[in-house]
Amino acid sequence: MARNRTVAAIAAAVVAGGGAGAAVYAFSAGGSTRTVTTSVAVASPIANLSTLSVGDIYKAANKGVVEVDSTLSGSSSSPFPSGGSGGSAGAEGTGFVYDTAGHIVTNEHVIAGATSVKVAFGDGKTYTATIVGSDPSTDVAVLKVDAPASELSPLSLADSNAVAVGDGVVAIGDPFGLDDTVTTGIVSAVGREIQAPDNTPIEGAIQTDAAINHGNSGGPLFNLDGKVIGVTAQIESDSGASDGVGFAIPSNLVKSIADQLIATGKVQHALLGVSPQNASNGVKVVSVQSGGGADKAGLQAGDVITTLDGIAVPNQEKLRALIAAHKPGDTITVTYLRGGASHTATVTLGAR
Repeated sequence: MARNRTVAAIAAAVVAGGGAGAAVYAFSAGGSTRTVTTSVAVASPIANLSTLSVGDIYKAANKGVVEVDSTLSGSSSSPFPSGGSGGSAGAEGTGFVYDTAGHIVTNEHVIAGATSVKVAFGDGKTYTATIVGSDPSTDVAVLKVDAPASELSPLSLADSNAVAVGDGVVAIGDPFGLDDTVTTGIVSAVGREIQAPDNTPIEGAIQTDAAINHGNSGGPLFNLDGKVIGVTAQIESDSGASDGVGFAIPSNLVKSIADQLIATGKVQHALLGVSPQNASNGVKVVSVQSGGGADKAGLQAGDVITTLDGIAVPNQEKLRALIAAHKPGDTITVTYLRGGASHTATVTLGAR
């Protein structure tokens, strides 16, 4: 029997006045439909890999985690259906405090098509949020609330490039509207590719077996130092519930996108300017965009890129992930092989 695999964004869509029980939602994009079924799941145990306990991490970080509630018009083009004709619906997710200016990071799919957004803090206080900007190509959005300094406890971001398989993780969020829920697990894999709401590939996603369910969308995934390594965004499941295969957008990419949205309200994605192809010893340059950053730095078709800023590049997925964590105008160091000899070039990234 063929497996009916479900890959779904994990914000919970709620119909105003709807009853309790299981619900099925469809996420449609690019001609394909992904079915989302809410269900209860059991958290997996955390690996004992740190001096910080799960309780320590929760106490230190929970004040910076918020609930995000979006009101969607019945006629909205949001990927979250209202479940009926007319009326209004809501998407419920999670977010976290990014800075002391009141910026909140969440998933784009949590607020897509929203007519209004509210942010609720752990003490029960709720504030109307403005949407600073969102990027469907990375599923990252930034909100802003006019809240007093006493409410704002920014979370610290870790270097997601340092995340390794087997690392212990902690997720905090609001699955099914259950505030302040903590689940634990490990990093199951790194360097995964997931699809953004606009069907753009998101490279470098972190896979975890920590229980992630609908409503966890936009919430932080912590390492055992209590720092954010990613933003929980999707699950893959046969049942539609958490089967221990969840994905988080890596923190380095989140920071790059959030900083751009805060600065300008929009995002420009960095471009190296090459057509890549996997090779046995790195990433082969199939062609170079004329006038692009790689061209100006002297890269040529046939070169094999081996490292970027000292980080090994074993395949084109890793190359795209590293580029995605940068902004147009950033300079990077590219090491490549040509004719059996190693060369290094400094490339100024363009915009795609």
